[in-house]
Amino acid sequence: MNNPTTADHDVIPSLDGLRALSVLLVVVSHAGYGNIVPGGLGVTIFFFLSGYLITTLLQKEHERTGQINILNFYIRRVFRLLPPLLLTLAIAYTLTWAGFLPGGISINGFLAQLFYFANYYFIFFDTRNTIPDGTGILWSLAVEEHFYIFYPAIMTLLLAIPLRTRAIAVIFASACVAILVWRFYLVNLPGFVTIRTYYASDTRIDSIIYGCILALVFNPVSQRGRSPGFDGVKDMSHADWGVLLLATLVLLGTLLFRDPIFRETARYSLHGLALMPIFYYSIRYASRFPFSILNTRWIAKLGVYSYAIYLIHYVVIRMLEANAQWLASSRPVLLLTALTISVLFAAAIDQWIDSYFRKLRYQFRASSRHLIANVGGRKLENNR
Repeated sequence: MNNPTTADHDVIPSLDGLRALSVLLVVVSHAGYGNIVPGGLGVTIFFFLSGYLITTLLQKEHERTGQINILNFYIRRVFRLLPPLLLTLAIAYTLTWAGFLPGGISINGFLAQLFYFANYYFIFFDTRNTIPDGTGILWSLAVEEHFYIFYPAIMTLLLAIPLRTRAIAVIFASACVAILVWRFYLVNLPGFVTIRTYYASDTRIDSIIYGCILALVFNPVSQRGRSPGFDGVKDMSHADWGVLLLATLVLLGTLLFRDPIFRETARYSLHGLALMPIFYYSIRYASRFPFSILNTRWIAKLGVYSYAIYLIHYVVIRMLEANAQWLASSRPVLLLTALTISVLFAAAIDQWIDSYFRKLRYQFRASSRHLIANVGGRKLENNR
């Protein structure tokens, strides 16, 4: 159990647990349970968490140093994200070339995945037999990378004006409204297809922005040492439970309401709004049930492994389905086998690859040195 206290300044609690929950939703959905398990929600939680964490990091860096070192930010992202991606692509393309994994190989498909254009490549180009099966999920990495490219510069500009964090949050909220309107426009165009709004950065990036807004306005980390709850001293009030229940009901309602227009328009906005209180209470009351479950050792470790698990799991599932039909005929066995292989792959990445690049990342955090010392070392850096 990882129960943070007022003296425990090196962890943002519950984030690894939330990430573990997200990746499990995705893996279970892809293993044949997509009709009952919302894998898409798992991706949305990933998006939200990225926005929340990156904004927290950039805010703290700016508070400590008076600036945001954009170049160092980019370098750390490359060292964090690219090595596992390259290894996954090498495995997937090798398996396809050898005939063990369905799909195809093309230079255009490979370059689109390598340079984070996979989402628009999937939307506007025919991907049948041009990429290995199971690598189509890289569309979500493209959405996040497009966010990473522009966001540090945007935050640098807004903080330099300077604007109060609430004013920045209003700007971001306006952007979310504009993206919602854009989705409504797209779904009413002749010949609209769902992947246009589901995969595109211009229609999904608001899921990340909602996490940014939480970090700017209601960040539990900023309350550490100033209000009870973050260290587990105070219990949630009846009003807190009411807000949490309402958010949960909204989240469940969006999953049960199957109208196709709603699902590609307002659903994503409601997910972002509902995740705000869920994240807030998960972090602030991390030592209280049910959030304490997110901070158990094995769930937190699964969260650390989540990026590599996400990268490889669908490749494993598609390979098993193609070559071991006796196994694929039993969905529970397929799920357990694919998850086991994916976790072992992720553990190897963490032990022998990320451990090396983690040291390199530390060399490019000079402008964030006080941030890492006060808000989170390896765990905060590894959160995304």
